Amino acid sequence: MRTAVHRHLGKLVAGAAIAVAATAVMIGVTLPSTAGADDATGDVAAGQAARGEGGRQGQDGTAEVPPAVVKEAPHEGEEGTGDDPLTDDETERVVRLALNPALRSSAEDVDGDRGPQRLGVELAEPEPGELDDPSAPRRADVTFYDYAADSLVTRTVNLDTGEVERTATQRGVQPPPTRAESAEAARLLIADPLGAGLRSDYEDATGKKLTSPDQLLLNSMVYRAVPGAQPAVLDDCGAHRCVRLFPKVKNGPWIDARDFVIDLSTGEVGRLGRD
Repeated sequence: MRTAVHRHLGKLVAGAAIAVAATAVMIGVTLPSTAGADDATGDVAAGQAARGEGGRQGQDGTAEVPPAVVKEAPHEGEEGTGDDPLTDDETERVVRLALNPALRSSAEDVDGDRGPQRLGVELAEPEPGELDDPSAPRRADVTFYDYAADSLVTRTVNLDTGEVERTATQRGVQPPPTRAESAEAARLLIADPLGAGLRSDYEDATGKKLTSPDQLLLNSMVYRAVPGAQPAVLDDCGAHRCVRLFPKVKNGPWIDARDFVIDLSTGEVGRLGRD
């Protein structure tokens, strides 16, 4: 396993270098050339000098452009209007309203604690008859994952009345993992015998033992079972919430963990391509 992981690691590191180089090229193409920037600055300065604006001149006789001023972001109010994004206060409020006692007591989060796992909060689309109504209420969709029932719960909250207008429960629907879910998947993999290669590669890269997800930068994606493509322990992925990890050493290389899938619903780890 170590050999395979190291071979993939080399490919990933090379891929990262190519990506960085490509980004540099894109920046070079997108941004104006140095000469163009200087010309634009010169035009502004000349215009200011002709109008008597800007005031000062440099030693070479050309007008100096005043330094840029960074303005503070406008203060965010407690409530938005219309299709404004939800404010922090509104987000906290709708989550509190959506978590009624029944859901809080019956559901479980990714750690097995009482209450569902919060996935996201976003402004809801207006109702069909409210599209041109400036006084239409603002609503928010709050999504949770209930690990006790392996179901996605979406609750629509009316911000004007504080009422939960709709509740939708779906099974087999798997939105992208949250940061908390990625961290729990990494914790399970680190502690599992199948995580030996991950632990070894981290120690090779840093000289330190890998004991916590906090030592890694984590990207992840949902995994859905494909008939015959995974060991039996992963056959319920899709109905269960399963995750593949793409870990990176902080200030270091990527580590190839693509073959491993973590079933967050059961806490089990499987390896693709192995019985």
